[in-house]
Amino acid sequence: MHLAYPAVLAVLLFCTGLYGVLARRNAILVLMSVELMLNAVNLNLVAFDVWLRDALHTGQALTLFTIAIAAAEIGIGLAIVLAVYRNRGSSDVDRLRDTAETDDAETLPDDADDADDAARGTTADQATAPAGKAKKAEATA
Repeated sequence: MHLAYPAVLAVLLFCTGLYGVLARRNAILVLMSVELMLNAVNLNLVAFDVWLRDALHTGQALTLFTIAIAAAEIGIGLAIVLAVYRNRGSSDVDRLRDTAETDDAETLPDDADDADDAARGTTADQATAPAGKAKKAEATA
């Protein structure tokens, strides 16, 4: 068996996985694409192990470790994706970038508002606290 056949197949698998990671929006499809890339590496490790006729079979041993790491990665990745889906209602990768909370709504009001607040007996912090909480709840919803 020539080394070129599994090497070309591994390149095709890796390129397909790379395209999936770069082009997909769904987090589960991105995880599947990462698994394709890891399987391409595993195929190369086994193919070169057979081609070099290594007595210790280090390529196959590394493949077993890679499979174990990939299983752990997919378990943790799916748990994260399910948690995000429950909280956000979507597993879209572009929407995951909007998870950072900002404190833009907690700015001090204008001077005219300060006079109105002073007349009512409230401070600026008490006046902006509900607006800031509403903005944070809006950002996390």
